[in-house]
Amino acid sequence: MKETHGVTSAVKENYSDIQLIEKIKAGDMSSFEMLVNRHKNFAFTIADRILQNEEDAEEVAHDAFVKLLSSLDKFKGESKFTTWFYRIVMNMAISRTRKKRIKTEDIDSRPGGIAEYSNFEEFGGLKAKDRTYYLNQAVGRLKDEERLLITLYYFDELDMDEIQEVTKIDKGNLKVKIFRARKKLAEILQKMLPAELESIL
Repeated sequence: MKETHGVTSAVKENYSDIQLIEKIKAGDMSSFEMLVNRHKNFAFTIADRILQNEEDAEEVAHDAFVKLLSSLDKFKGESKFTTWFYRIVMNMAISRTRKKRIKTEDIDSRPGGIAEYSNFEEFGGLKAKDRTYYLNQAVGRLKDEERLLITLYYFDELDMDEIQEVTKIDKGNLKVKIFRARKKLAEILQKMLPAELESIL
């Protein structure tokens, strides 16, 4: 089994993000590789939700990790590492969107999910892969900020305090925005499904 700085990779897999960061600061780049592997999928997801372009999202996710490496000294542990890092990804993705003027998983399992705002039973009757497909299509029709909030709320299940820290949106306003985004997503799904339902079931 591969060893790095006297610690096996298997042991490091159980390390918290904070523990990995401390090792990275001490010069252990294998810990950085482990941190990247742990968070790369969701970094890409956040970027892709904002940019709606996989190639750009991959570049942003990569650049975010590069910036992360050069900015670790700024992380003081006052918030969760994921909250701090996701804000880096979000800001870089938004910056890319502005520069290029880019137009623009089953998330219903979380309590207070999409079904809470929908009046149809057909959605629950879809196969998992079809449900995921339609959810992704519907999320893609939301505005940039709405896509981001839905992604943070459902895909990573951040709580309100964490989402507020990532987005810097006032908490009272944030609750309203998330409510409206969820409701709008349900309305989009309702419009999409009737025409396709017969061919799916």
